[in-house]
Amino acid sequence: MSEAQARARHQERVEELCAAAIRALSGETDLHFRGRRLHRGRRALPLFAPHLHPSLETDDFGSFRGAADGMALRLTHSDAALHRRLCPSDPVERLMFDLLEQIRVEALVSSAMPGAVHNLRHRFEAWSLAFHRSGLTETLRGILLYTVAQVCRSRVTGETVIEETEDLLETTRGKLAPMIGHDLAGLRRHRADQAAYSVHTLAIAKVIGEMIDATEELGAEQRDSDKERAAFSLMMEAEGDLNEHFATAVSGRSRVLEDSDDGYRIFTTVYDRQVNAADLVRKGLLKDFRERLDRRIAGQGINVARLARELRLLLGVPARDGWDGGQEEGTIDGRRLAQLVASPTERRLFRTEHVEPTADCLVSFLIDCSGSMKEYVESVAMLVDVLARALEQAGVASEILGFTTQTWNGGRARRDWIRAGRPLHPGRLNEVCNMVFKNADTSWRRARPQIAALLKGDLFREGIDGEAVDWACARMRARTEERRLLIVISDGSPMDGATNLANDTHYLDHHLREVVLRQEQTGGIELYGLGVGLDLSPYYSRSHVLDLAESTSNQIFREIIGMIERRGRR
Repeated sequence: MSEAQARARHQERVEELCAAAIRALSGETDLHFRGRRLHRGRRALPLFAPHLHPSLETDDFGSFRGAADGMALRLTHSDAALHRRLCPSDPVERLMFDLLEQIRVEALVSSAMPGAVHNLRHRFEAWSLAFHRSGLTETLRGILLYTVAQVCRSRVTGETVIEETEDLLETTRGKLAPMIGHDLAGLRRHRADQAAYSVHTLAIAKVIGEMIDATEELGAEQRDSDKERAAFSLMMEAEGDLNEHFATAVSGRSRVLEDSDDGYRIFTTVYDRQVNAADLVRKGLLKDFRERLDRRIAGQGINVARLARELRLLLGVPARDGWDGGQEEGTIDGRRLAQLVASPTERRLFRTEHVEPTADCLVSFLIDCSGSMKEYVESVAMLVDVLARALEQAGVASEILGFTTQTWNGGRARRDWIRAGRPLHPGRLNEVCNMVFKNADTSWRRARPQIAALLKGDLFREGIDGEAVDWACARMRARTEERRLLIVISDGSPMDGATNLANDTHYLDHHLREVVLRQEQTGGIELYGLGVGLDLSPYYSRSHVLDLAESTSNQIFREIIGMIERRGRR
């Protein structure tokens, strides 16, 4: 496992624990972290305040607990609508307004929760010292913002300022006292009343904004640049490390799709097709691909039997499977009563029900066969081949599906659009090709040659992800299994050049988000996004990043199992 992968997994574990703590304290059940941001359902929540975003590189777990407690208090004690309505537009004033509101809610923590009090203090101190030691307090703007944060928190919570920087604050605190002294007293007095408290926070924020404006005589353009930099330097902990190890999929809104009365459009389906992947590859070449794939799997040393046992325990449900006789306790076994006469000391006269996990389950793998995935095709093929084999041993049905286009840049669909006079916003403008590498009714042994068709690189063109997810879900809903899991494996956002040029840049990825949300709300299918070196959390609420550049060993399979386990716990 690579170092980046290990850090990502540790981050996931810490975020799980923090999300659980936030849910417990706030009473909200739909809170979770995605892309290292706290979300309510599918909506990212505001960053709230700079000290609520610790880094694994520099902070201990206590800091993460303190940040979690702070977020929970913000959700519990702050009226978000009122805060948005009163929030100033100036960047520095807005930052101070957010920070002072966070200080208010942290001051409301109950004395019956000493652990939370300690966590909050610990986190604020850690952030403050990091800010100071980074050299930001050596600038006029930095020391001003730092002093306000320290003095206001001390006044509202009743705690002392940080000893290490206490002397550093004296000069700036003395200058601030006549300007904000009255409002500082108001903060303490009205900390239980958000509206009354906001009167004083707005006044303090305005004074600080004016002081930063007056720190230097600069040209307007440079002053605005410095002002933004000063304001958001406090946010470095919040933004700087969110996506350091793995990139996050780029997603945006499509005006064309939002403004369309009939939603997502498809210009023509005449050229679309669904094929068995093996039909696209010569038999001789398919045999070579299978031998190549077998050599790769053998070289990885994967314990398929152990993987099958873990999958059976994970996906199975307890079911009665006969009786175990000859037990010393349980239900009396009438067939053994004669032994009691022959041997009065005999105790093994009982039987117990034998319970085995039985999996009434279907797992489908939907593989993005776009051009950029060719780099990882052998690792992905090995991954799904081993999983299909292990799932079969565990008694779980599996499908392996793929999606691509039949051509680049629109092909015949685009030519038909041009002949039609290029009508505005035609929707999807390419020829979809959905491929079946293994269907649910075919055994792994019979499907082995077809799975190897994944190694044929010229199948990989462009990707219409949203339609592919709908197609895979429709296949799954036609099955009778009680539990259904769809695992989408992709390394990027949906992409088709012809469609994007004729509509707008985010037409396809906006549609993918709509499809995933609709399928999740419909229920009956659990959707997971496996990002190949990419964080797919903008699309899938349950996602994980795989680092296939290193290897595809037993560790990768444990990560996938862990992703499904986390869903079960949630």
